[in-house]
Amino acid sequence: MAATGRSAAQHYRDVRKHSLMLAEPLSDEDCGAQSMTQASPVKWHLAHTTWFFETFLLEPFEEHFKPHRQAFRVLFNSYYNGIGARHPRAQRGLLTRPSMPEVLRYRGAVDERIVRCLEGGGPPELGALLELGLQHEQQHQELILTDVKHMLAQNELYPAYMAGPLPVAAPCAPLDWLEFEAGLADIGHAGAGFCFDNELPRHRQFVEPFALASRLVTNAEYLRFIEAGGYADPALWLSEGWDWVAAQAGAHPLYWQRDGHGNWFEFTLHGLQRLDPARPATHLSLYEADAYARWSGARLPTEAEWEIAACSAALETGRLHPAGSHGRQGLAQMFGHCWQWTSSSYAPYPGYASAPGALGEYNGKFMLNQYVLRGSSCATPPGHARASYRNFFPSDARWQFSGIRLAR
Repeated sequence: MAATGRSAAQHYRDVRKHSLMLAEPLSDEDCGAQSMTQASPVKWHLAHTTWFFETFLLEPFEEHFKPHRQAFRVLFNSYYNGIGARHPRAQRGLLTRPSMPEVLRYRGAVDERIVRCLEGGGPPELGALLELGLQHEQQHQELILTDVKHMLAQNELYPAYMAGPLPVAAPCAPLDWLEFEAGLADIGHAGAGFCFDNELPRHRQFVEPFALASRLVTNAEYLRFIEAGGYADPALWLSEGWDWVAAQAGAHPLYWQRDGHGNWFEFTLHGLQRLDPARPATHLSLYEADAYARWSGARLPTEAEWEIAACSAALETGRLHPAGSHGRQGLAQMFGHCWQWTSSSYAPYPGYASAPGALGEYNGKFMLNQYVLRGSSCATPPGHARASYRNFFPSDARWQFSGIRLAR
């Protein structure tokens, strides 16, 4: 549990500064654009995370609390019905006011007030809410990158978020299968350190013998699936997935495109790049991941299988696009490359209980019609990943860095 005091205040400043750093390469116009309903403008992310600290930390713990601006309590509320009215999600890109400079002033004003509260000490609940707020901000740091990528991809100039080409990935390691025995395993967060409520309680789960692929599926391997007619074979697809394929304009991953000479390219945060065969295939829906697994004679892992295997894997960070496996032995690319689809629906663990009040809406109410992804991606901030982390998205979502690890 996080404490209060000067060290907590500095940690708060560091996390908040990182969000602003992510916005630095962008213009004010970039920060105000919304490319689809599922994405949000950078300006909104910066304001919403500030709203979170103002609402859940300042309001209950600051003496003589007053909101920075009453209207912001509606504009930047995401989905907390217990707090009150919300601006429609699909219309966040219409919020030309407040301006980006005003949002930055809002952040600065709330930051000053939070730091005063922390340096003045406070009850244990303040420290716990601070840690939740910082983890929440890190989630939005990842969303800033994925939402910006989707926004920039709509521009036929294919502008780069980060200057400079991606380095060519080293040849990937051969795909091996790591075998795991049947038995009871403990699943869920254990020990000290932060976790979200959906990672609890830790519980036992029986798994049959299984094997997990040593690395993620590569661009070259996924391209073979395309060239073999994978998008045209209904036998490979779930029923909803086949309907989804029929509604898509292109039979390839989200950011892939082909020129008039048959060459494949991929839009990245470094701009439009030649498709690198050794890098992991990413921005895939659950439907695509499942169809590829069937085509390859394998399947997607359950989240329990993934977590059992991941306990011995290394954390990796520090890039803006998934990298190759570089000949690593054992399990590679479990963290820091692509979120990995599992076949597990997003449901509560046995004995799960949501938090009281509006914060109980953080995870629990989304436990329907979603699937679990495990690991972390190249956009995940350092220190935010862990083996028990449960990410979740609907089956057709693919603007996140989502890839494929096979099981059998």
